[in-house]
Amino acid sequence: MTTVLALRALGLGDALTGVPALRGLRRARPDARLVLAGPPETGALLVAEGVVDAVLPVRGLAPLEPDALLRAAADHPDVLGGGGRSTVDLAVNLHGRGPQSTQALAALRPARLVAYDAPSQAAWDGEAHEVERWCALVRGLGGACGPEDLVLRDVPLEARAGPVVVHPGAASPSRRWPAQRWAQVVAALRDAGRVVVVTGGPDEAPVCAQVAAAGADDLCGRLSLAQLLDLVASSPLLLSGDTGAAHVATATRTPSVLLFGPTSPARWGPAVDADRHRVLWRPRAGDAQGDPHGSSPDPVLLRTTVHDVLTGTVD
Repeated sequence: MTTVLALRALGLGDALTGVPALRGLRRARPDARLVLAGPPETGALLVAEGVVDAVLPVRGLAPLEPDALLRAAADHPDVLGGGGRSTVDLAVNLHGRGPQSTQALAALRPARLVAYDAPSQAAWDGEAHEVERWCALVRGLGGACGPEDLVLRDVPLEARAGPVVVHPGAASPSRRWPAQRWAQVVAALRDAGRVVVVTGGPDEAPVCAQVAAAGADDLCGRLSLAQLLDLVASSPLLLSGDTGAAHVATATRTPSVLLFGPTSPARWGPAVDADRHRVLWRPRAGDAQGDPHGSSPDPVLLRTTVHDVLTGTVD
């Protein structure tokens, strides 16, 4: 059996926006074993959902060293076999523009390497939506894919008996709406008779506790990614910033209210079901370019008020 290796060693949102391209690779090479080089947590989720067949563990959200994939292949010889050097028939860079990520793939000496910075490939479009950017690359291999491939679950709205999910955190401070504002949202939802839970990673426990104290159950650090997917799929509504949980809402067709700041939703917002997602983004002419990895809340994000979030949510 041939092996296709796709590199996307990033976070949860990146993994979910990469699902259409991965499904396109499956269509392009239906008889191949599809392996994801990425974080074991997100990889396990995509294996369980049938998107990929196996995971070559590579830690996410960190710069890739040139020998990162070689070391991963040597540490996990059962995934690629033969130390990984000569067993990859097709390697595809879904991680970034390169050159570092492409060099890491090239070190495995695949029979064929497809990447944006490789010769004769599609041109990189810095303004494209994240889903379209990677589907454009995969279509060159004959793998049809598009935004409709984002969906992993589709529970009818009338069958959703779960709580409202509030996810106040984000990987960087520039994408974190103030916790006290989230607490006001939770209090209003509680007063409207809604059952609310707060989710987040273990390192977000202080923020989650502050928000949950306003009237929600605190599930911070208590859910696996699979359990988070199940929870959101059962929920009638998710409220979140521009972070992985927002992409879980897209993947489960869960109605959402999403708060954007430094990054345009045209690039990272929901690419399907526009009628189910209310995106709040308040840019103004003359705004400086936002930094999605900034150390303080983005001014555009701070323009979104509690009233903005609650409008159409509790009335």
